[in-house]
Amino acid sequence: MRRTLVAGNWKLNLGPGAGADLAAAIQSALAGRKLRGDVLVCPPYVTIPAVAAFAQGSPLLLGAQDCSDQAKGAFTGQVSAVMLAEAGCSHVIVAHSERRQYQRETDPLFIAKIDRAHEAGLIAVFCYGELLDERRAGRAEAVVAAQLQGVLPQLAQATADNLILAYEPVWAIGTGETATPAIAQQMHQYSRAQVAALLGADAAARMRILYGGSCKPSNARELFALSDVDGGLIGGASLDAESFLGIVEAAEEIAA
Repeated sequence: MRRTLVAGNWKLNLGPGAGADLAAAIQSALAGRKLRGDVLVCPPYVTIPAVAAFAQGSPLLLGAQDCSDQAKGAFTGQVSAVMLAEAGCSHVIVAHSERRQYQRETDPLFIAKIDRAHEAGLIAVFCYGELLDERRAGRAEAVVAAQLQGVLPQLAQATADNLILAYEPVWAIGTGETATPAIAQQMHQYSRAQVAALLGADAAARMRILYGGSCKPSNARELFALSDVDGGLIGGASLDAESFLGIVEAAEEIAA
């Protein structure tokens, strides 16, 4: 059975002080518990050391929001996967929709970043999903297929143990459109079928696929109960301890 994962992407929020406070609140709530699923937070680079102090020895996992495609060298402003591992990270997000949109990142870069992450022993969380115009044009599945086909088969050592997928219905974020549970299940099921075709049936059965849309305590239980949804990549709700822990509790109840 696949373990659920509730992953908080803090984006461009929370410096070391505020990040430490939030991590302390989450760590305190999880301390001493034997969780059925996993809980991950991904702070900004400068906040990682502050959060690492609370993650060490606790159920709270630590990740980063991105990594370089380079191992080392004259690449000003970049942070390598090896550095992240040394700082205490176990996971790294790659190809988030905001990286695709604002930094114009593409498949070859994603492949290189994920390969670097795997070389460093990190688990990569690979994001993908269609835009509003693409969904309205009836191209949602075609776009998702192209994004998965453009990366997964080219990875040097992708397995269900070192790769997690996160489906982002980008069209439902800040547009007034709604990604219903039925749509979430449809797209996750389709994604899993793509993984089976690209990496094999065993990898597809074992690989976790997260929902990266608007997830909050009020709808988390319904989403996580879907057969092909294995948790969530949480944005805004991950910045508040009560909201984030409410989503964690929903995942734990589903996994019971």
